[in-house]
Amino acid sequence: MMEDEVLLLSRPSPVPAFCWDEGKPFVGRKFSSCLKARENKLVCVTDGNSFLGSHIVKELLSRGYLVRVTIQNQVDFEDLKEQIKEDDMNKLESVVVAKMKDLESLCDAFRGCHAVFHTSSFVDPHGISGYSAQEMLKLQEQMAFLETEGARNVIEACGRAAYIRRCIFTSSLLASIWTSSNLDSVVDESCWSSEEFCRENKLWLALGKVRAEKIAWRRSKELKVRLVTVCPGLLIATAFPHAHKETSIPYLKGGPIMLRHGLLGISDVRKVAEAHVHIYEAMDNGACGRYICYERVVQRLDEAIQLENELNIQGLVSGGRSGILSEEIHSNLSNSKLARLLYQASQMSCNQ
Repeated sequence: MMEDEVLLLSRPSPVPAFCWDEGKPFVGRKFSSCLKARENKLVCVTDGNSFLGSHIVKELLSRGYLVRVTIQNQVDFEDLKEQIKEDDMNKLESVVVAKMKDLESLCDAFRGCHAVFHTSSFVDPHGISGYSAQEMLKLQEQMAFLETEGARNVIEACGRAAYIRRCIFTSSLLASIWTSSNLDSVVDESCWSSEEFCRENKLWLALGKVRAEKIAWRRSKELKVRLVTVCPGLLIATAFPHAHKETSIPYLKGGPIMLRHGLLGISDVRKVAEAHVHIYEAMDNGACGRYICYERVVQRLDEAIQLENELNIQGLVSGGRSGILSEEIHSNLSNSKLARLLYQASQMSCNQ
């Protein structure tokens, strides 16, 4: 790796990320061109090498935004190059190492940005070999804590350093569905998972997500950061099931309960990335609060078994049952708030 590439990975260019020279924008060290309105906006995507983060980066680039990407370690740069094709890599304003626990590095990364897309990279170590049961429990609980710490620091850095204090925060549907009382009630943006229920049932990913989102909302109000949160279901690739193993296995803890109560919402990762950008663009027109995001619900046992077979996790969703349900499982999930926003966005696009 060349020396200047190391500098690029270490921190953003010392040149202001966005300024004007004789009416023409000059951006970073690599870009000097006449840009459209969208391209005047520098946005930052955290953990851009993650499954969802890389798709958000590609969606933003396709729409003409200037994109800065953070990664947590320099070695993650190779992962980023695998996720994003070379042409798109060359369009990035910069790739910056910024650890979620390092507030100052996040401030450096967000400086000059019109918005921050925070995509968490929480990993539940369940199923990873080499850990005893006691070590596993400690790691899982630690990850839930780190999720919260990262969220707090991201909002803090937005408040301190971002040019426009605006954050599009990726939470999870898991932050809404786990309660001991309303499993048969409508689940929408007003619902929050019970931390006590998650802890008692060792739903560590859900616990991390609900804690992180709550601290994000609390700190955003204190720091006057405009925040919206997106709560996606299980992320899959283009065609069902084609699940992403690293993100699917921790998500599917409690899978039989999700299946039985019609709470296993799934969505193409590309659609989730598009939803993030549409929500960001709609913030000037009133988009706010939380948005539950899924395309469909797994409502048949044979679909659940198909998903298990691809992930090689037999029984994690179906509960070990076999056969095909004669009737679809009723679902109480509601994504009507996001559906309205996307419909309005499509209407505006048609009128342009």
